[in-house]
Amino acid sequence: MTLSEEQCKEAMALMRYCTDEATIKQKMKMTFQHRRSMVLDGEKSSDVLTEFPRFKDVKGLIEQDFILQFGEDVAARFMERWPTIFKQKVIQQCKALPSTSDLEELIHCAEATLDEEEIDDTLALGWDSDLSSIILLLHLIPPSAQGRKRPGKVSAAQAEKHLVVFKKSGTSIQEHVDAIKCTTQPYLLAVGMKRSTIHEFFIILDKQVIPCKSSSTLGAFDELFKAHFVFGTMYNQMLHNMYTFIQTTIYNIDIGQVQESPRVAEVRARLLH
Repeated sequence: MTLSEEQCKEAMALMRYCTDEATIKQKMKMTFQHRRSMVLDGEKSSDVLTEFPRFKDVKGLIEQDFILQFGEDVAARFMERWPTIFKQKVIQQCKALPSTSDLEELIHCAEATLDEEEIDDTLALGWDSDLSSIILLLHLIPPSAQGRKRPGKVSAAQAEKHLVVFKKSGTSIQEHVDAIKCTTQPYLLAVGMKRSTIHEFFIILDKQVIPCKSSSTLGAFDELFKAHFVFGTMYNQMLHNMYTFIQTTIYNIDIGQVQESPRVAEVRARLLH
């Protein structure tokens, strides 16, 4: 259903003060094409959150827009494939990498069970098994050199800080956002008593806070990835190789149309055979 400009404005005005989630989701569906045209317009893409502020208080709207763009099959791929096909293979491949304390700790956390996480203090300090396995991808597919302005390699540990940030429960999220010095590509803010037990996730994008629908690390990461498409943001340069791998190899979006580093193609060949 394509709305006229007037109908679109009417739906957007209604949503601003509506308290019924079902109505908001319906109006968001109706205005999807308007948002897509904004996202595809370089000058307007950064205004999506301003014009559609309900992303910031109604959970599940990122998922809804992603499904409208790609369909339910594509939207479900990461949650279906990561635990069953990719997680264990990534861990095994990382065991063959040159050993570092960061890498060993991540492998240890990625292989841990829930019971072990509760008992082992070293595991409690690290991320849970699922998020640790995702971060291992940054070791398997490291960031590319940053060009002339930033010579030299970026470590996987540095890149991780652009993917997920931990804050202890009770910390002011607004204070965290206020302290951000420049506009940023989306990243996860994980809130909990410790890294291994996160209670809430938020996506931070351009100093705006979007609550994740999922409280699981896999679900929150899935939403973070999808936010790039919903809001038309580029991948953070340090995470570009990892995200490209996830886009083409797991979600199967734009295969052959996206420029990939040789390492991305090499890792995909190893994991899929």
